[in-house]
Amino acid sequence: MSGPIRGALWITLANMFFTAMAGIIRHVSADIHPFEIAFFRALFGLILMAPWFLRLGVASVRSRRVGMHVCRALFMLGAAMAWFTAISLMPIAEVTALTFTTPLFASLGAALFLAEKVGLRRAVAIGVGFAGAMIILRPGVEALTMPAMAALASAVFGAVGMLIVKSLSRTESPATIVIYVGLLLTPLSLVPALFVWTTPSLEALAWLAALGLVANLGHMPFARAMASADATAILPFDFLKLFFSATMGYLLFAEVPDVWTWIGATVIFGAVLYTARRESKAAGPPPAK
Repeated sequence: MSGPIRGALWITLANMFFTAMAGIIRHVSADIHPFEIAFFRALFGLILMAPWFLRLGVASVRSRRVGMHVCRALFMLGAAMAWFTAISLMPIAEVTALTFTTPLFASLGAALFLAEKVGLRRAVAIGVGFAGAMIILRPGVEALTMPAMAALASAVFGAVGMLIVKSLSRTESPATIVIYVGLLLTPLSLVPALFVWTTPSLEALAWLAALGLVANLGHMPFARAMASADATAILPFDFLKLFFSATMGYLLFAEVPDVWTWIGATVIFGAVLYTARRESKAAGPPPAK
């Protein structure tokens, strides 16, 4: 099986897990605050990854850029809390569509703060992508709600996290980056969770443990997808996430996305795909080994 086909299958499987993750969050949020859900997701994720951490040993946490790791963990926490809040309060497909803007925010941030060159075509594509978000939100026609703002905030925080990873990857190994975020997220997420704490029932605790498991299972095929092929080859299949989210929202929560969500999501995703292809061409072929 060729690399692009393997990548397409892996990213499809990852999106199934991520969609299931959103469904669990929506279900549990009826009794547990999203901030507390974020804590338990980090806690159970850390517990499940502990054997891997122990196998890598102390050397994997040696870093001269601990401050950057802390910054990344804080932005990832912000992204998680905002996303969990949005999932608990608005249609899942609409949240998914809005979070497609994350790569666009990352491209914009790279141009503004990392001095990366953005040509006219990429700049237009980024503008078109944000126009797609406005199609979904329709400010002036529909009230701009707090859940919608939370979804966009999640995209912004996630984009900053991506830029920090880009910086860290120049000096840190992938394992060190993953370990630090795993170790830091649990204590950091506990602080906001304590302000809204509700002792979960055994049933809710089982769902929260399942959330940690499903989230970890989603990241494994996602990583394999990225390793199997160039991002531009598998990115089109990421759009399946919207179909999975819409199907689950309809079957489990009687949610029906309106036509503007589909139109806006298509515009956003088209802009993301074009931007990714432009960045791939600008990077050129990989160096010969």
